[in-house]
Amino acid sequence: MMYMRKSLLSIAVVWMAVFCATPATSQTAWLVSALDGRDVSKLLLPKERWVRYPAYADRAAWDRLTATRKADIVKAGEAYLKYEWKVVRATDYLAFERTGNRVLMQDPFGANNKAVMALFLAELAEGKGRFLDALVDGVWHTCEMSTWVLSAHLPVQRSKRSLPELDETIIDLTSGDLGSMMSWVHHFLAPEFDRINPVISKRIRKEVKERILDPYLVRSDYWWMALQGSPDQMVNNWNPWCNFNVLACFLLMEPDPVRRAEGVQKTIASTDRFIRYTKDDGACEEGPSYWGNAAGKLYDYLQLLSYATGGSIDIFQQPKIRHMGEYIARSYIGDGWVVNFADASAKGGGNPGVIHRYGKAVGSAEMMGFAAWLERRKPSRGHEERDAFRALESLQSYHDLAATSPALPAIRSSWYPQTEFCYIRAGEAFFGAKGGYNAESHNHNDVGTFIYYLRQKPLLVDAGVGTYTRFTFGPQRYTIWTMQSDYHNLPRINGVPQKDGRTFRSRGASFDSAAQSFSLDIAGAYPSEASIQQWQRHYSLSEDGRLDILERFELDAVKEANRLQFLSAVPPVEASPGRIDLHNGDAHANMEYNPKLLSFTYEKVDIDDPRLSDAWGKALYRLIFTDKKPAKKGSYRIAIRPS
Repeated sequence: MMYMRKSLLSIAVVWMAVFCATPATSQTAWLVSALDGRDVSKLLLPKERWVRYPAYADRAAWDRLTATRKADIVKAGEAYLKYEWKVVRATDYLAFERTGNRVLMQDPFGANNKAVMALFLAELAEGKGRFLDALVDGVWHTCEMSTWVLSAHLPVQRSKRSLPELDETIIDLTSGDLGSMMSWVHHFLAPEFDRINPVISKRIRKEVKERILDPYLVRSDYWWMALQGSPDQMVNNWNPWCNFNVLACFLLMEPDPVRRAEGVQKTIASTDRFIRYTKDDGACEEGPSYWGNAAGKLYDYLQLLSYATGGSIDIFQQPKIRHMGEYIARSYIGDGWVVNFADASAKGGGNPGVIHRYGKAVGSAEMMGFAAWLERRKPSRGHEERDAFRALESLQSYHDLAATSPALPAIRSSWYPQTEFCYIRAGEAFFGAKGGYNAESHNHNDVGTFIYYLRQKPLLVDAGVGTYTRFTFGPQRYTIWTMQSDYHNLPRINGVPQKDGRTFRSRGASFDSAAQSFSLDIAGAYPSEASIQQWQRHYSLSEDGRLDILERFELDAVKEANRLQFLSAVPPVEASPGRIDLHNGDAHANMEYNPKLLSFTYEKVDIDDPRLSDAWGKALYRLIFTDKKPAKKGSYRIAIRPS
């Protein structure tokens, strides 16, 4: 009884934190509002009622569920029947703080997790016990690990070191993933494990409790929870991703109904922070690469919560939730290319199953058609590397996806007024540009930058981000070239690049749908030493795919000649003074400028990072136009004309 009183009190404290820390001008607390004062404990169904997948012993149901995918799932599991479980050494963790290397730890860890998942799904699909011993080895190996947290995420410990502390438990993306995966393994296969030895299931319950359930209830200071920060703090994909995993663990593994309700209610309070942080236009400021673990994970969270409450908590009808989903379809350029502002990769598209299910939940034919198009382009494998819920949901919904007619979005332009993203299609051209500010999640100093694709091929591009290291998210972030405005399609003004920080932002961003034009003042993104009063940048895309860029500026002083800088996916050819040719396969465009005002040169940017080279090959090219007649006031014009 004493614990119950303490638990109810802590729930009340969570709600007080949500409402009292939120200014009157903030957005709605969607999930709290959906509760409408009801007691979560009375809404939660026992898992026997909400779990939608057949019991392991129901072989006929599993045959129907796996259908045409069964052979592939079993084959994937067979590859791991004699798998040698990899040891993640202490020095692999230490490499992160010694050299910045993350992959020494992540690669063997990820390979083991992938093996567990493949064996688990294969056993569910086949049901003959053939994969159980190998799976038990994998489960036991996982339980024996000192931590399920990535080396790159452990420095949030009090020690600030990358070896796990003995007296502090961190919940991060992968520890949550493993907690959720192990919870589903336990749900389906605990009786089978018990026949082998009951300690296996007991060990899983112990590890999930100590690594996920207990610390989540005790702590409210994990940064991604956003329960103790300022109302305007940045909340990114970690929030729905971690909260989804925690929710699954509580629903599947917590036997105490009071603790279960307390945990679920706390995830509601925390996840609301992510929904409210995301702009009403629904754009993912982290880019399409992160959509699957931002809005996509929010979908998973909302769907799981809806299942567990019998639909009593459901906010899919909210326009904002739909906007967040449709962003992924709108940001697709074509032929595997996507808009890749911030740390997003230039290639991708998204998970067809997640996109389709999300689209169905919010009633978006656009999302469902796009998902079907992605699935036809590259059929999914029928399983996820360590996300059991998505794997099960994909099996459950695959027939719906397969029956949907594929279609790419037929949207001429998309304008996200709060996030300040603008996408326009005209002729065979795609143009994307952004405003915003230089403290967004996964930020690059890129206010005012743009990309230009022709015939679904990149010409003027955003490099994206290289392989993550310690420096990617540390104090040295903006020493990395891909993060700097000098390597985006932006000017260097008075010899000064843009600066990182919340105060460095655009002014007056606007979109004219009739003229298909986007304008903004980027002066505010530069520090005071740039001596800028105004730098108005205006883009317009004509019906034939011609992009006109007009720069109007006014400076307080002239210190150094301004430079207009562009990053090209292909080597430029100076056809004549005032004309640069850009050719990428069958995509040809001329870049025109005034040679009396601007001089031209370019430099090759060699690429040796595998994540970047996967998109761009061995090099990108920086085109530099330098003002020959520096003045305090003036304008520049650049035209990109398909040829």
